[in-house]
Amino acid sequence: MNQDIIEQLARNTDTFIGGDSLRERIASGKRLRVKLGVDPTRPDLTFGHMVVLNKLRQFQDLGHEAVLIIGDYTAAIGDPSGRDSTRPVLSAEQIEKNAETYLQQVFQILDESNTAVYRNSEWLSQMRFDDVLQLARQMTVAQMLERDDFAKRYDEKNPISLVEFIYPLMQGHDSVMVHADVEMGGRDQLFNLLVGRVLQKNAGQPEQTVLTMPLLVGLDGAKKMSKSYDNYIAFNDSAADMLGKVMSISDETMWEYYRLLLETPAERIAELKKEHPMQAKKNLAAALVGQFHTMDAARKELEQWEKVHSQREIPDEMPEFSWGQKINAPDAVLVDAVALSGLFPSKKEVRRLIEQGAIRLNDEQQRNPMKRIAAPSADAPLVIQSGRRIFFKYLP
Repeated sequence: MNQDIIEQLARNTDTFIGGDSLRERIASGKRLRVKLGVDPTRPDLTFGHMVVLNKLRQFQDLGHEAVLIIGDYTAAIGDPSGRDSTRPVLSAEQIEKNAETYLQQVFQILDESNTAVYRNSEWLSQMRFDDVLQLARQMTVAQMLERDDFAKRYDEKNPISLVEFIYPLMQGHDSVMVHADVEMGGRDQLFNLLVGRVLQKNAGQPEQTVLTMPLLVGLDGAKKMSKSYDNYIAFNDSAADMLGKVMSISDETMWEYYRLLLETPAERIAELKKEHPMQAKKNLAAALVGQFHTMDAARKELEQWEKVHSQREIPDEMPEFSWGQKINAPDAVLVDAVALSGLFPSKKEVRRLIEQGAIRLNDEQQRNPMKRIAAPSADAPLVIQSGRRIFFKYLP
């Protein structure tokens, strides 16, 4: 039975270190403390976070306790994992605001009643300088340079702050403080998680089992999902945006989403591959939207998506703006009218989209950002479209 549980927990993982000790702890009836640390460096969680949160929820479903570490102290440094440069420093206000949104989002997957939440400032902020020196003595510079990202930066003569060497020690110290039985993270976290084992051993504690999960590929099908690459789906995305983004991924990427986000077994994926890929993608999108919104919302947005993409019609519902309130003039330059909707990140981005022919006005493709357009009338509103996901309307 324990072997079955271990195999279940190991499914979809990249690295599973310490399986024998984990098997012994489970056999003893111990309720495991399963740690996940997250630095609130940005306000939104993405589907990339969902991969490891799903695994953490799996432990909870087996009766174990999730230990969520909000890295409010470590966020001030920034995790150097996978980075080729030092991260920018965040203010305490930014970190606290982001931490609040993390806690609002994370319990869409985790069982809040079975999750212990800590902020690592609770212990890290209390350390004296000699405590830090004692921590630093436990690892060597040579060991730190075994990390691929540090080694690469060192070889390329890119700066590495001494503070960044401290980061893995701080994360490892978190494991000591909460007596973690298991720690998990993304593939790029392996070094940090192994440091936790070293520090626990030095502290006379049992070494934590380490699980790393694959990094979810983003919407571009190439790089890992990240807000930095603008290829992400956020927990807080609207139902329409979430469905539209899932429908935009490649067929190859779709199967990874089935495996890592819906945790679909390989046998079932093999069956799905025999069906038409478009139907499989619609089912994937509906399932994910239903998890973060409702299945009714998923069905509604799927109907709207089919209307726009298959039937080439405009959706029944879209944002509406008053021309008089936004512009208050008999005419306006196209780039200004589009940018004033607030649906685009910047006016520069709107100009780029128009020049590329990605903006349509009343279903006519536009390429001149400086084109002057007349105000709408009661019987002739202005419908503006960007791609297949953004539609909005100007009324008088």
